[in-house]
Order: sequence, then structure tokens, then C-alpha cells
Amino acid sequence: MTSYLINVSAWVGMILVSFLSLGDAFAQGDRAVSSVPEWSRTAVWYQIFPERFCNGDTANDPAPHDMIGSWPYATPIGWHISPWMSDWYKLQPWEAADGHDFYWNAGVRRYGGDIQGIIDHLDYLKDLGITAIYLNPIFESPSLHKYDTRMYHHVDNNFGPDPVGDEKIWAAENPADPATWEWTSADKLFLKLIREVHSRGMRIIIDGVFNHVGTSFWAFEDVLKNQQKSRYADWFEIRRWDDPATPGNEFDYEGWNGVRDLPEISKNGRYDLADGFADHIHSIVKRWMDPNGDGNPSDGIDGWRLDAADKISLKFWRQFRIWIKEINPDAYITGELWWEDWQVNEMFDAAPWLQGDAFDGIMNYRFARAVKKFVTDVKDQISAGAFSDSITVLTGECAEENVQALQNLVDSHDVDRLSSQIVNPDRSYDHYANPGQNSEYLVRKPDGTELLKLKLIVGIQMTMPGAPMIYYGDEVGMWGGDDPDCRKPMVWAGMKYDNEVSDPRGRQRTPDSVFVNTDLLGWYKKLIAVRRNHKELSEGSLSFFYVDNEKKVLGYGRSLEGKTVYILLNNSSSVTPITFRVGGGEVLTDLIDGSQIAPLGGDYRVTLKPYQIMILE
Repeated sequence: MTSYLINVSAWVGMILVSFLSLGDAFAQGDRAVSSVPEWSRTAVWYQIFPERFCNGDTANDPAPHDMIGSWPYATPIGWHISPWMSDWYKLQPWEAADGHDFYWNAGVRRYGGDIQGIIDHLDYLKDLGITAIYLNPIFESPSLHKYDTRMYHHVDNNFGPDPVGDEKIWAAENPADPATWEWTSADKLFLKLIREVHSRGMRIIIDGVFNHVGTSFWAFEDVLKNQQKSRYADWFEIRRWDDPATPGNEFDYEGWNGVRDLPEISKNGRYDLADGFADHIHSIVKRWMDPNGDGNPSDGIDGWRLDAADKISLKFWRQFRIWIKEINPDAYITGELWWEDWQVNEMFDAAPWLQGDAFDGIMNYRFARAVKKFVTDVKDQISAGAFSDSITVLTGECAEENVQALQNLVDSHDVDRLSSQIVNPDRSYDHYANPGQNSEYLVRKPDGTELLKLKLIVGIQMTMPGAPMIYYGDEVGMWGGDDPDCRKPMVWAGMKYDNEVSDPRGRQRTPDSVFVNTDLLGWYKKLIAVRRNHKELSEGSLSFFYVDNEKKVLGYGRSLEGKTVYILLNNSSSVTPITFRVGGGEVLTDLIDGSQIAPLGGDYRVTLKPYQIMILE
């Protein structure tokens, strides 16, 4: 509230606030609207790539006509849904017959993951300790990844129970007029998913891909047909219109990062985005955040993850935040902000987006990179001191509540999986990270020592400031290089998977068995429970009390309301004895294994196993 309102009496202030619209309250700094949601600061996130999580309903599996309009714009003769439990790099008969390599065929593969598959495994996520889910795009699209949107107002029909019936509903609507929009079977199943998530005390956010659309997007198709006469002509970055007097087609437009499959939205408009498109997005926000329009957002999603957020100006995101908070002040907004310049490994400083009027958090790739350099790398490994300095810089760039709400990931759908990062150390993060890009990239599963490193990284992820985010399947030991190899079908208990014996480069490899790593799964559950049961680890301040670069040992504390939890870790392959002094001489208990440490003369003495982490209370 502005200063002149603060200085008047309390009852006058209350009256004045009651007459402010929620949008105006946001503009004037109302904390109910501008503050970071409390639930996001204590969240444990789980990211789901829907097409690869679980095929809960085989009756809705995609057919070739569902893929029309997506790369590579061809379907092999004899194409079929890929077997869920098959060897990842092995070409199916229809793939081997078409003459293309694995990476071409990966673009036309479909495994049938859907909304029902997510519903079927919500109890699994609850048991794991997950409190919030982030879904990669779910809106109608011909691709496997759904970043080439065909329409925002419907969930992809192959994610729901009646794909054919849903297409009939689309045909009866005017996509430009929300008054004509109906609820398809896929939409209704997604609304059921929201209810089921909320009934378990969890939250759910979805991907908002608003910088670009697909070539099958309804408004872009109208532009293709009617050119500059289209009522949507100003929605897109058009370079050149077709000249009907010539035999060729001169039509040209901007695509995201030069990709013509993804027409880019014009940045001209009152919010630095095409006005008509911005208004359409406002309607989309209302549809999914308060589906029945009764003013109670409990039946809607709990927020948005915003794709390619740096491509759209802060002016739009500030307005977007107002729209979101008008509907649900407790909604969470996070953005994809990472590469400012991929060529020189420069990531964005996200502070401008985290200053109270745009995002609550971001996907924290800078955290992921720092952890990689500290634990994963061997020749290029940074010291314990350099890692602590990196974390200190990251946590000092924005307000504490924003730091706590950052999505602390270590991998995602856009990078190689954590297991494979460890198997392939000493590379720049997100660079040349699959065998298609790098002939030396190893496709094997991690060995025993590499799994110890993975466990250490999970321990760091669960004890550092920021909300940890797990990419589906990491907890059961999945491995794989960068896209598409990081998007394998989820590994579930009770299913018999083929051994991985194939290699996309024809290299010889030792067969790798594929199964749920129950030891690793138990480790994730344990560390998540420790974090959730100790608010110091989510909301406490951070301080470093032990840094030994030679021994590769790091110690830090998380303090809240007079209580401190101490973390000690050994980032080496050696058994390492250390002596340290903290607190007031109390007996410390390791929250992981229950062992206790009593001080001797004020000092604590422990012997750390290779890559061990201790969480001491």
C-alpha cells in the first residue's frame, strides 16, 4: 500500500482497500497478491513428461493422422505405438525398414502416455513425498512434446478417453470465441486429475508456451490461407507475404530460434505481445485456473511454468501475473530462464524476473550447473570453496522468499539425465550431451561409485535453499542423454523391460538391465522425508561452517527460529576423518541413519565414507 494510505487510521485503510480491485492492489504492492506462495517455498516438485510417464488407457493411443503437422512430417509404413518396455535404441521393424537412423525415428515414436496414467500413479508420488507436480505441455498438439501448440483451450485428445469424440467437439467451436468452447473428454479427465491431486494435498502447475505456437495452430492456419487479409495477421512475426502474381510461395515468418515448425508471436502490442493473442491467453488463463468460473479457483491449476520466458518482455509477464493473482493469489509462477548465450556458457541472472512483479521462481539451472561442476566433474571439478561461493552468489541475487521458491533441478526434459551426466563428466552443462551430438558420449547405466555420487547430489538437492525438483524416473535409476534420450518411457515396478543392448552409433556395449533401483528409490524417499520434516531445510538461512578444498569436504547449516540442521559431505572417493565445532556442544543425531555424535572437548570428530552426506540435528 502506498505511504499515504499507511499513515491514515486503520479503519479508513480497510475501507479504501475494500474498494481497490485486485489488479490495482497488485500494482500498489499488496502482499496477498505479490508475495510468493508459502506452499511453493516448502514444495518438493516432480516433473512429468506426459507422453512417457504411463500409458493408462491404450484405447486413446495416437494414430498416424494425430501426428500430421509435426516433424519429421512423415510416418513410416507399418508404424505402430512403440513397445513401452523395449530396448530404447533398438529400431522397431517399421523403423528399420524406412532407412532412417534412430534420431529421425525418435521424432515419430509414440508410447501412449496419457492423463489416466498420471492419475493411476498419484499414490506413488504421494508415497515418494511429492507435494507439487509440474506437467510438460498438455494442450492439443501433433508432436510428442506438445511445444507446438494447435490450441490452448483443449487438452490433447490422445491424453483423454475419446479422441474421435473430442475432434467432433473442436469442429463445432470457434476457437477465437470462448463462448463457444466446450469441455472435451480429455479436458474433463484433466479436471479430474486436478481434483485427485488436490485431494491428496498436492499442487499442480502446467506448461504455458506463449512465445510461439505450432504451424497447425488455428490462427496461423488462417494466416496461411488468407495472408495479410487474415484477422490474425498481426499475431505473428511475418517477414514477407506471398505474392499471388508469382508461381512460388514467398510467405516467410520468424520461428523460435529459427525453427519454422514454431511460428513466433509478434511482440507488438500494449503488453509487448500481439493484442489479440494476449487477450486470447487471458481467456486461456481463466479457463484453466477457474474452470467453472465461480470465483473459487480450487477446481483449477495452481500455477504456470512459462516456456522460453526470456523471449517475451517483462511488461507482458507483469500483466500476466496480475491476471493470475486476480484469480488465485496463492498461485505459483515460474519461468524457464537459463541460457543467455549458450555458445559461451552464459546463463541469465534471473533477478529482474524475481522482483515481486513477475515470477515467483525459475527453473534453477544455475544450481544444476554448480552441482555438476562440484560433484559430477572429475578433471574440471571445482573446489568445495568455489561451490560454496557459487551458492552464496545464487542465494544473494533475490529476496529470500524467491530463493526458497526456486525450482532446484539437476536435470530435465531438455538436458541429459543426472545418471548420464555422472557417467559423462567434464563437459559444459547442456552441451553435446547425447551420442547423436557427441561420438564419445557413453550410453551405459551408472556403476557403483557413480551411484554414490548420484546419492550425494540428491542429498545436496534436498538440503540447499530452493525447492527440489525431481525429473520423472530419476528416483528409480533411469539414465539417458540429452533429448530425445532423456525422454524414455518411465520404469515401473512389476514390468519386465528388455535389456539395453543397442547403440545408436553401432558401438559394442555390455547389456544393461532395466529395472526399478529400490535402493535409490528408498534413498529419495528418506531424503525427501527428512526435508519435509525439518522446515530448516526449506525455509532456514544458509551458512557454511566447514570448507576444506584439499579433502573435498563441505559443511553448511540451515537455521530457522533458533534451530540449526548441520550438513556435512565428503565429495571424494577416500575415507575422510574430520574435526569440526558447531552449536553448543549438544549430541548430534544423523537424520539419515540415526547414528549419534557426542563432542569431545567441544569438538566433533567423524569419519566420512566416500561421497557420504550427513544431516545432523
